[in-house]
Amino acid sequence: MARRCFVSGKKPMAGHNVSHSKRRTNRRFLPNLQHSSLVSDALGVPVKLRLTPRAIRTVENSGGLDAWLAKTPNRLLSAEAQKLKRRIAGAAKHRAQQQA
Repeated sequence: MARRCFVSGKKPMAGHNVSHSKRRTNRRFLPNLQHSSLVSDALGVPVKLRLTPRAIRTVENSGGLDAWLAKTPNRLLSAEAQKLKRRIAGAAKHRAQQQA
C-alpha cells in the first residue's frame, strides 16, 4: 500500500539526519497517515481511507466526503478518488430517481 494521502496527495520526502559533527546520512520523512472512516451520505456506508490530519480537517470543513468530492475538479483527484466520485454521483442520481 502506498504511503500517500488520498485527499492531499502528500507522500514521503527525502532528507538528511545531521549529526553533531555535521555528518549527513539519508533518511525519509513519512507523512502522518491515519486510517479514517468517512461516511458517505449518498452511499450510506462508511468509506475507509488513509488520510493526514490536515486532509481530515479539509474534508470535514467542506461539508463531508460527498461535498468535498463534488467541489474538487477531476484533474486534482487521484484515480481512486475519481472512481469514488463517480460511484457517489451514481448513487445520488439513483436515489433522486427513486424519490421522484
